[in-house]
This record gives sequence, C-alpha cells and structure tokens, in this order.
Amino acid sequence: MASGDSFHDLIQRSFTIHEAAALGIELRALRMADVRETSRGVFEPASGPGVGVLDRLRTQLSVQPDAWGSHRTAAAIHGLWLPPSLDEHAQLHLSKPTHLPRIRRPGIVGHRVRILPGEVIQVQGLWVSSPARTWLDLASEMTPATLIALGDQLIRQPRAGFEGRTTPYSTKAILLDLLRAHPKVKGVGRCKDALADMRVGSDSVPETLLRLSLVAHGFPEPDLQILLDPSDPYSPSADQGYRNLKIALQYEGQHHELPEQQAKDRWRDGRFARSGWATIHVVAADLADDFIRVRRELSVLIRKRAA
Repeated sequence: MASGDSFHDLIQRSFTIHEAAALGIELRALRMADVRETSRGVFEPASGPGVGVLDRLRTQLSVQPDAWGSHRTAAAIHGLWLPPSLDEHAQLHLSKPTHLPRIRRPGIVGHRVRILPGEVIQVQGLWVSSPARTWLDLASEMTPATLIALGDQLIRQPRAGFEGRTTPYSTKAILLDLLRAHPKVKGVGRCKDALADMRVGSDSVPETLLRLSLVAHGFPEPDLQILLDPSDPYSPSADQGYRNLKIALQYEGQHHELPEQQAKDRWRDGRFARSGWATIHVVAADLADDFIRVRRELSVLIRKRAA
C-alpha cells in the first residue's frame, strides 16, 4: 500500500481487498464505492480513464508473487509494438514456472512456462518476460510479417536522445540462442523463419512492412539507413532504397507533419536531389493498400535508372 493512502486515493487505482482492510475499509463500503472487482479480491475504478497495464500488473503480482507479466502484457510494459489483433489488454497475461499450477482467476490469462536465467527481468520493480522472450511467447499468435516486424524492433539500434537507451533489446545471435534453448516451445519454427528475414535498420514497423512488401513483389531487397555520404556519420540518410540506382525511400510518419521536421525533410531531400538521387515519399495511407502506389513509382524509376 502506498504511504499516506486514503480511501479516496485507494479507489483511484488498482488495489487489493487486503490494502482496503489495512485502511479499515470493509467490503460493504467498497460495494458502495465507484469501483469494480476485476479479479478475486482485486478492484479498480469503475469509471474514469481506467487503470494502466503497469498499475494493474503491480496489484496482481502482489497477490501472485511467484508469477510474472508475460506475452502481450509484457509487450505493453516494454512499450513494444503489437498488431491490432493483440493490442488489447482487458485481461492480463501472467506466467509461472512449469512446476507450479497455472493461474486460474477472472481477468487473468495464465501460462506455465519453462524459463532460463535472464528471460524474466525487472521493469519498474515488476517481474516481466524479457523483450526477447516476449517475442518467442507471442510467436504462435502473430502472422509471419508481424513477427518479423516485432523482431526488427528488438534488434534495431535505438536513438539515445529519444529512447533513453543506447543498446538494442536483443541481437540476432542472442535470439538464435534463445530459440535453440527452447526447441519445443510452440511457435519456435515461426521464429526461426522470421529471424532469417529480420534486418537491423528498420526503424519503424511501417518501414519493415514496406521492405517485406517490396521483396514479396519481386523487387530487390532494399538497403537500409542509407547515408548519402558513407564517410560522414552526420550525413543525411534515407530510410531505405537502392544505392546503386540512387533511389531513396523515405517513410513520413506523423511527426513529419510538424513544421520543424518538414524543414529538415526539405533540406535532406535537397541534398539527395543535388547528388542525383530520386526520392519516393511513403505515407501511412500507403500501408493500407500494401504500398501499391510506391511499388508502381519504384518500378518506373528502376526501369529508367537500370537502362
């Protein structure tokens, strides 16, 4: 229980019946308050913006100390991308070691998992599956493309100024060792297939999906994070493209709509253009139809520049 909690403070977050009892609050009073019981002896506000996954997990682990957050719950805690079909957290996913019984209680999806050292880590004081182990645990629920996209996010080089970390969540070598250590886990074959198609350099899920779409439609696999001047680490870069043909593909996410970023993009595009490069700008709408427009424009450019 948080120090200094009052009844009003308590019912603004996820809490247990034991925390309420410690404040002298009886069950009858809870039933009259604006709270709902989400699991046996676990409550949260019945209205308002709702309680976040981290807060709910903290409460559940207080009554299940030998469990940890896993699967899509772990992905949410780590801030990993999930496809829409999995990005729903009404129920928490909790795992226990295989020698313990699976958790069976409302609001919880219980799992029994064989784990090795390092596969469960602490985040903000809570035990959760590591990003790498989360990727493996979710494999059987994901499509080949989304599994590759999630894997690309694990091995990409983070940008310290924006993400507060300097090392990737994992590497292809570490992930391969993980798969070799768990040959019988459901989805391990899918992970092995995905690992072969994962690449360092896809800085966003749409960039991964664009690369996969191009390859699936017969285009050469594009180069990633292309520096205009390879000898200058501060040179403007393209998200992907073909250096030999001087074709750049730039994915313009939502932040590219900001005036300051647009000015930077114009400067970048100008530098590429003066060096003889052609640029295709890719936007979110292109993702919805599997990049048809982009592929058409790219086909034309490749024919012209390869002639």
